[in-house]
Amino acid sequence: MKRLISLVALALALGPAIAQDIQDRTIKFGHLNNPDHPVSLGTKRFAELVAAKSGGKLKVQEFPSSQLGNELQQQSALQGGVQEMTAPATTSLAGIVKEFGLIDFPFAVGSYAQADALLDGPFGQALLARLPEKGLVSLGYWDLGFRNVTNSRRPITKAEDLEGLKLRVIPNPVFLDTFKAFKANPVPMPFAELYGALEAKAVDGQENPLAVILSNKFFEVNKYVSATQHVYAANILLVSKKFWDKLSPTEQKILHDAANEARSYQRQASRAAAQKAVSELQAKGMQYNEVSAAERARMSAIAKPVTERFAASYDPVIVKLYQAELAKVVKP
Repeated sequence: MKRLISLVALALALGPAIAQDIQDRTIKFGHLNNPDHPVSLGTKRFAELVAAKSGGKLKVQEFPSSQLGNELQQQSALQGGVQEMTAPATTSLAGIVKEFGLIDFPFAVGSYAQADALLDGPFGQALLARLPEKGLVSLGYWDLGFRNVTNSRRPITKAEDLEGLKLRVIPNPVFLDTFKAFKANPVPMPFAELYGALEAKAVDGQENPLAVILSNKFFEVNKYVSATQHVYAANILLVSKKFWDKLSPTEQKILHDAANEARSYQRQASRAAAQKAVSELQAKGMQYNEVSAAERARMSAIAKPVTERFAASYDPVIVKLYQAELAKVVKP
């Protein structure tokens, strides 16, 4: 009887037209990260919000830890309509909309506030507007964090310390050419293969945000973690356009609203985890060092020819918008 009353109350709350606009659906949400990572925490919060807003009709089923494949495989699955959602790093999208490479330009932003303003503003939204024609719809940006270098050979205190290091990087042209500028030996490799490669000494190190380094136990296979903070990395909440187009406007609004609410929570959780990760990595035996602001500025100058070359190959309208928005968010 109580269940019947609650169902009647739900129907009245939703309104008859709106209730009919929400169907029973299961949304497969895959990602690369472990269940203790902030991306997984964000996914769980998103799932709770979607369930609450839809009266339990829309169910988000999480598949963490690369269960549904690597970033590019899951991206293809969304484009094909066989998977509904994923939350990869924005770097993985440079292969289909190359202007996403602008987000990966090294040393562009120096704080979370600057990064949020850039991505949530006109520049970030202009990139999202290019995804539907590629079979993807985005519900916004989540936090992955500033990327830092770990390796098994030496601390990185200056650009020259990267010379000769075999470092796994995301299969992305900006990352490859940036580390080549530092005379490192960058190796593109899917994330799922990284731990084994570090363990086997096939690569000396890698670069990732601190929470990723901790969650994936890279402290077991690398001794040094250096706060290079060379790139601010974001995750992007993606939906299959084939799935999206089947949704009613009410269902689309539920996903949009849940994504906006989950974004604030996920960013806070991610940034708290990054702060906590430093002491935890040290407790696990890693040697941590920071890179001075002066040295980061010097590294930025070394990488500048790389970013200028890529910028010249991108859509000039997007590049101009990026430069204008960046100037606004990083002004003193």
